Amino acid sequence: MTTNPKRRGPPDAETAPVAPAVPADDVARPRKSAPLLLVAGFGVLAACLFLFGVLAEGIRDGEVFLMDTLATPFFHALASPAIDALMNLFTLIGSVYVIPVLYAVTMVVLVVQRRYGAALFLTVASGGALLLNGAMKLFFERPRPQVPWANVLPDYSFPSGHTMNSVAFYGALAVIVWSIAGRRWGTVAIISAAVLCTLIGISRIYLGYHYFTDVIGGALAGVSWLLITMAVFRVRPLATWWTAPSGRRQSSARATRTTSSNRS
Repeated sequence: MTTNPKRRGPPDAETAPVAPAVPADDVARPRKSAPLLLVAGFGVLAACLFLFGVLAEGIRDGEVFLMDTLATPFFHALASPAIDALMNLFTLIGSVYVIPVLYAVTMVVLVVQRRYGAALFLTVASGGALLLNGAMKLFFERPRPQVPWANVLPDYSFPSGHTMNSVAFYGALAVIVWSIAGRRWGTVAIISAAVLCTLIGISRIYLGYHYFTDVIGGALAGVSWLLITMAVFRVRPLATWWTAPSGRRQSSARATRTTSSNRS
């Protein structure tokens, strides 16, 4: 009595691992969106630099801006003990008493995770903004506003250091979150950073330490420097170096070389 043998497929078909299916949209989206994001980034950078140049030229010429005369009394009219405490809190968050501490903690976390590129990105973004702000204050030499409810600080006013440094630091943190955690959490981080930096800037006007144009100039300068830093770190080989841990980068590089050799 004979029995029909069971049909068997090729051995490779039974043992070869099957790669998980990736939707076509997920594969194609980065390629389609990258040029658009690049153009949008340069467009925002150009707009920020243009507006900052307009403000800077007016300040160098000693012009009096309408918004400077309106914004300070407007925010001061809202004064109350609760708002005073809230505005002092936001000013503290953007000060040298908080940002360096958060920077040190973030650096420890990134170094422990061997994300050395992200640590360097944060250092360049925040440290460069600090140096640029000091240099611009010395260049423009704009005096601080003199209002009855605020002490006149000894340094110059334009651009706002709290605003510029906060935009660079918290913005860089949001970019790092985007690169590590993905678009969903990255969007939350960017919106949170934007709201926080806006409130820090408002606090500087409310407390009488800065003019409205100081804060706008600081925000424009901070965004410009952050975009320039991002563009530099998007250039190869930094593009793949700063977004992944050291060990994973080495494994990915070995896998790429193996795949290339097998194809050849």
